[in-house]
Amino acid sequence: MHVLLISTYELGRQPFGLASPAAWLRRAGASVACVDLSRQPLDEEAVRRAHLVAFYLPMHTATRLAAQVVPQVRRLNPHACLCFYGLYAPVNEGFLRKLGAHALLGGEFEEGLVELVERLKARGNLSKQAEPVISLARQRFLTPDRQGLPPLSSYAHLNQAGQRPRVVGYTEATRGCKHLCRHCPVVPIYQGRFRIVQPEVVLADIRQQVEAGAEHITFGDPDFFNGIGHALRIVAQLHREYPRLTYDVTIKIEHLLRYAGHLATLRDTGCLFVTSAVESVDDTILARLEKGHTFADFLRVVRLFRETGLCLAPTFVPFTPWTTLAGYCQLLRSLAEMDLVENVAPIQLAIRLLIPAGSHLLELDEVRALAGPFCEAELVYPWKSPNPAVDELSRRVQFRVARGLRDGETRWAIFESVWRLAHELAGLAGREIPQEDVGPARAAVPYLTEPWYC
Repeated sequence: MHVLLISTYELGRQPFGLASPAAWLRRAGASVACVDLSRQPLDEEAVRRAHLVAFYLPMHTATRLAAQVVPQVRRLNPHACLCFYGLYAPVNEGFLRKLGAHALLGGEFEEGLVELVERLKARGNLSKQAEPVISLARQRFLTPDRQGLPPLSSYAHLNQAGQRPRVVGYTEATRGCKHLCRHCPVVPIYQGRFRIVQPEVVLADIRQQVEAGAEHITFGDPDFFNGIGHALRIVAQLHREYPRLTYDVTIKIEHLLRYAGHLATLRDTGCLFVTSAVESVDDTILARLEKGHTFADFLRVVRLFRETGLCLAPTFVPFTPWTTLAGYCQLLRSLAEMDLVENVAPIQLAIRLLIPAGSHLLELDEVRALAGPFCEAELVYPWKSPNPAVDELSRRVQFRVARGLRDGETRWAIFESVWRLAHELAGLAGREIPQEDVGPARAAVPYLTEPWYC
């Protein structure tokens, strides 16, 4: 039985979502080929040989890219079973079935893929899916099998002032999330639950990546502190084995405050920075998104990180149906006043709220009133701001950020130009940026070289 696993995009990381199921399928006796289209061309011979072609869909961008590849796969092998798995597979079921999907697997997908292969072996073809579209089974994970994937050196690197770029590995210690943020793609699948990857599996995966050249590890958990005891045990052991290895994690503002006493543990075990989805500095918008924190909470976390000596990497969704021109300018002012300009990746100034299929944002009457019909070309419910000038600002900021990234401009230079653009459109031209000397002072902020986010 030949299986081809395809990833189209995963934020410049070597895909855990290929390596983990590859281990399960190879143990079950399948011949598995893995292709990461963000780093290599489609293996046409592997497509022709495959009995099962399975696309990994962890993100919105990955799903749209996969849809573009499906026609080529169908031309090369019209008889292969077609499967889509990952967060965005179940919520886009109608669209993916129209593309020819025989099976869709969300949540804990490894067992489902093995069952699918076993059914193909027994029957030779599939008339109807037997596996659950969403499984939250408590799996005993296997160490991911990364053979056949592009080398870690071909993926995003860690940049830090005064040091050479460092090779980055990627793993997951948990899946899902115990929180219910309305705009989060995890929520429609996990509904407030999360599952752990056994510590011995996480550590074995990191060891093999260190042997392959990794000098820094990104933990891709939606919230690393969902299972805080689990997380702390892993980083403590990791630091004992590899005292020079660094890492980064993602943690909610709410958890950073609740577990503030453990920030020093992160620092002392090699954590270089913590990504946190702040989303907005407007408490009204935060409440609509059900983020579980306020702007005041964000300020407290910034102070905690400065006191602890940890680096915070905030992320935002600055363009929402409730964003105003003045509100966007306030976001920029807040970042400058808090000395966070260098901490924020430029793309975070341009992110526009996505309303994908299955989004809990559609629970809000005002969102349903604003959103247009579902657009299969973009896989979203499109929306427009009540103020057309905000949409115009969104378009201009996206263009300006993309140009700055393309041309290799500094974060501070991009921020300055976005500041001028926003204030001109808001009729506030001439407002000076607070603390204009902040850029050089924060030049040592570490960051990954992959500039995009969703």
